[in-house]
Amino acid sequence: MTAAMTMLPALCCSSSVDRKMSSLLPAVLFEPLSCGKRGFDDVNEHYFSRKSLTCWDKFYKRHQNKFFKDRHYLEKDWGKYFSDGDDGAISANGKVLLEIGCGAGNTIFPLIAAYPKLFVHACDFSTEALTLVKEHPNFNGDQINLFICDVANDELCEKILPSSVDIVTLIFMLSAVSPKKMPFVLQNLKKVLKPNGHILVRDYAVGDSAQVKLENKNQMISNNFYFRGDGTCSFYFSEDFLSALFVKAGFGTVDMNIYCRQVENRFRNMAFQRRWIRAIFTKIDS
Repeated sequence: MTAAMTMLPALCCSSSVDRKMSSLLPAVLFEPLSCGKRGFDDVNEHYFSRKSLTCWDKFYKRHQNKFFKDRHYLEKDWGKYFSDGDDGAISANGKVLLEIGCGAGNTIFPLIAAYPKLFVHACDFSTEALTLVKEHPNFNGDQINLFICDVANDELCEKILPSSVDIVTLIFMLSAVSPKKMPFVLQNLKKVLKPNGHILVRDYAVGDSAQVKLENKNQMISNNFYFRGDGTCSFYFSEDFLSALFVKAGFGTVDMNIYCRQVENRFRNMAFQRRWIRAIFTKIDS
């Protein structure tokens, strides 16, 4: 089946992509969600959010470290944020990175290989995921501070010194959080981030083919928030929602765009639109 799949990448202007998607999808499916808008059912949303905690443990126990690929593209996309100089040079004293939702380590291990002076705080709420990180052959306890944490409920300052982190990476992590908990997550991150520090985000965008499938299966929890078949949850971001979320939390937007790939299944004669959002935010020193 994989031999029949091709992926055509493109950096999309969101307006042009939205016009194309609107011709294919009912507009009502992906109504923009404002930061203050209530979901359809608070009790239902809370239930699925709590259930997903145990479902992620089951996910990593089942898939181990074989589900996600190592994210070597981060060095290309955001390399200057992991190095100390504007020219991308690596100094003797590297920066401090906080990886939220580290999973099996698909972000942190490519980064420490590329930036050997980088010090990493890495956390996840899945004990199974943390076990996989510790078992990785490149795990070094002197370079990686690994700890369990649910950033949607636990205080990061109990694990990390305030204003001590240069960069926070949220790689397909924020989408797993209930939209009602996202403001708390950002305030949590803001406490440990240095003034003018950066948060780097890569996540699912509204109109992604996975969202279409979940919508068609009637698996919506609230606007743009869904539960998958394995019990984990996923939120799909618009640029407006993500920008408003961070600005309200006291961050400035450095860069944001929608990245698209058309996946073609020649065996089934079908094409799917994969859509991700990439963004960089900076902490505004108040």
